[in-house]
Amino acid sequence: MGQPLLDALNVRVVGSGEKTVVLAHGFGTDQSAWQRILPYLPHYRVVLYDLVCAGSVNPEYFDFRRYTTLDSYVDDLLLILDTLGVDRCSYVGHSVSAMIGILAAIKRPELFTKLILIGASPRFLNDRDYHGGFEQEEVEKVFKAMEANYEAWVSGYAPLSVGADVPAAVREFSRTLFNMRPDISLFVSQTVFNSDLRGVLGLVKVPCCIIQTARDVSVPASVAVYLKNHLGGRNTVEMLNTEGHLPHLSAPQLLERVLRRHLPR
Repeated sequence: MGQPLLDALNVRVVGSGEKTVVLAHGFGTDQSAWQRILPYLPHYRVVLYDLVCAGSVNPEYFDFRRYTTLDSYVDDLLLILDTLGVDRCSYVGHSVSAMIGILAAIKRPELFTKLILIGASPRFLNDRDYHGGFEQEEVEKVFKAMEANYEAWVSGYAPLSVGADVPAAVREFSRTLFNMRPDISLFVSQTVFNSDLRGVLGLVKVPCCIIQTARDVSVPASVAVYLKNHLGGRNTVEMLNTEGHLPHLSAPQLLERVLRRHLPR
């Protein structure tokens, strides 16, 4: 049953270590976003895959009726792991995949030894006593810009999101963003911005490491502290002294040091 999904989402297993690590990319990228991190994980069995919305996946696989919430992405992840016969793993998720990992760990806690959450946010919109970083009006402007001229939006958004002055990372993020079909990109953005996982964070009993850069245009640093205080397990926060939402592209050596401390030996 799961093999067609493995094929559709370009699932790869790299290495043959005893311990399994899943690398799950965020919005606007695909599994190639981990290419600078993979060399640092030679002693693990690493599972990589593309989210169904990624530009590297045949857009015919994207079902607009199915992927209206993050739950269907969770089902994809769990089916991949079951099909590969993974019964225990560490999970490294960036941005929306951090939240997918949180939901998966609530559903199947026995499957995960640790969640490493990079640039995670349970809610991107501001709320009474919660600072998510965005007002609804700002987000509506983003959606309109994406609809009006997707290429122009990507050209402006990519350097803003990367943050740090790393032209190669901006080029790489621009490439994978451009690869996404604009209507799918907009739909997924709307799904992410409409998500609010604050109410379920306490159900996560798996230990979490929350990794946040010092300056991230998408996620305020206060969100990392919020996650630490509201996730139900034993949690730590690691602040990276760099800018941007994609440290695995812009500052892989900084990120690697943190991963090495938190992944099982």
